[in-house]
Amino acid sequence: MASLQNYPSVHRSFPPSSLPQLASQRHGTLPCCRRSAAAPCVVRAEQVASSPSTSPSLGRRQLLALGVAVPGIVAVNQNSVSFAAESKKGFLPVTDKKDGYSFLYPFGWQEVVIEGQDKVFKDVIEPLESVSVNLIPTNKEDIRDLGPPEQVAETLIQKVLAPPSQKTKLIAAKEVDFISSLSS
Repeated sequence: MASLQNYPSVHRSFPPSSLPQLASQRHGTLPCCRRSAAAPCVVRAEQVASSPSTSPSLGRRQLLALGVAVPGIVAVNQNSVSFAAESKKGFLPVTDKKDGYSFLYPFGWQEVVIEGQDKVFKDVIEPLESVSVNLIPTNKEDIRDLGPPEQVAETLIQKVLAPPSQKTKLIAAKEVDFISSLSS
């Protein structure tokens, strides 16, 4: 049996067939290990008697295939709600289970309370930068019941986002299935 030891707390074992160059060596270093004061590398080779009662070990190919397959399976099986609210570097997640939404806001922003708003987060350095959630009750069951994307965008621009005196121009509006685009 060959074992590679970098630190006293870390110990990895390899089957003898995975390191054939150690068959003739009793002690030595692997070509991948460079000597440094911070990370000494010690290699030991021993003959291990195998008994027929021991369970078969995985080969290098099986371990490699398992290492490639497991992350893919885990990524595919993500719960869509938790996946959407997963924290990205530099952002923090907010999830409101009662109202059924989640979003990310930049690290360092503070939550502020403003009457009529469900959630508001503001940048403490740039006070004009903020994100907020407004809930408007509707009798519609599905967002598609509000109309085509262009009509919804124009209504939002005229009634919510811009004052009546401001001239606006819609550049693009389209429907995207967000959950499907995450899995592909």
